[in-house]
Amino acid sequence: MGIYSEEISNISQKSNDNLFDFAIVDEKKAEQTGYSNYSYWRSTWQSFLKNRIAVFLLVVVGLIIAFVIIQPYLPYQKSPTEIYIDETTGSQARNIAPGSEFWFGTNSIGQDLWSRIWTGTRTSLFIGFVVAFAEVIVGISVGALWGFSRKLETPITQLYNIVENIPTTIVLILMSFILRPSISTIIIAMCITGWVEMARFIRNQIVILRDREYNLASKCLGTPSYRIILKNLLPYLISVIMLRMSLAIPFAIGAEVFLTYIGLGLPISEPSLGNLINEGRVLMMSPDLRYQLIFPSVVLSIITIAFYIIGNAFADAADPKNHV
Repeated sequence: MGIYSEEISNISQKSNDNLFDFAIVDEKKAEQTGYSNYSYWRSTWQSFLKNRIAVFLLVVVGLIIAFVIIQPYLPYQKSPTEIYIDETTGSQARNIAPGSEFWFGTNSIGQDLWSRIWTGTRTSLFIGFVVAFAEVIVGISVGALWGFSRKLETPITQLYNIVENIPTTIVLILMSFILRPSISTIIIAMCITGWVEMARFIRNQIVILRDREYNLASKCLGTPSYRIILKNLLPYLISVIMLRMSLAIPFAIGAEVFLTYIGLGLPISEPSLGNLINEGRVLMMSPDLRYQLIFPSVVLSIITIAFYIIGNAFADAADPKNHV
């Protein structure tokens, strides 16, 4: 019996020697197995490219922005403020229909509409981008502090209640009366109340996220508050921030058009889409002069619709749930 047991143990020992080897630690292989080439922004961009309509509109907007920048330096361009004289009559070239000389025609005092439309588009886009950037910076900063810091919650809430209960239209009108009508006046007036909606939304989202386990663990480890906000909270809100920013641009342009409509916008000497649409609105009942309303309205419509669709598409693409 003892001999039989000894033979079995010898067979088992030989089998174990053949089946198992000592593991050797290889740091390079360990790094390879733990490496992932996933990139959030690359995945976001790939997801965005799947929306062909949004990509097409992004190209259109990019071409418009590039064109309005280089347009004054192109050959055969006319001045947007100069009043042109009809050589045959010796008087102002008023209300000339679109043609080879004036591509978009002229307005009621003989100014070239082609140059005025692109100059006005450049002005309106500048206002829209500056206002949107200011709203995002102020809105995110105030909203993050409002939602994360319990000490600042009460004073910021009171400030929010004051600003929110003042209609934006009243603020725009008062600022236009107090300050001289100009681009800076419109930007300041829009920025006074424009950050409120962004701040409120950011605050509500941060209140939901701030007491989750990983944030509590970061606090216990002594992580600074600003780092928790930047690393743990705001990345979850990128899609919403992009959407709000893209919508702020057409909103700012629309507000400029509204101020011009009620007579408190930019001066007539400063071409803008608001001025051009307001001038064309007066002539819309005349079939021969409707081109003065149609051309700037088409440009404004393309810009606002494009930013809206691009913003929604990018917000969906930035949502981590849609990444693969």
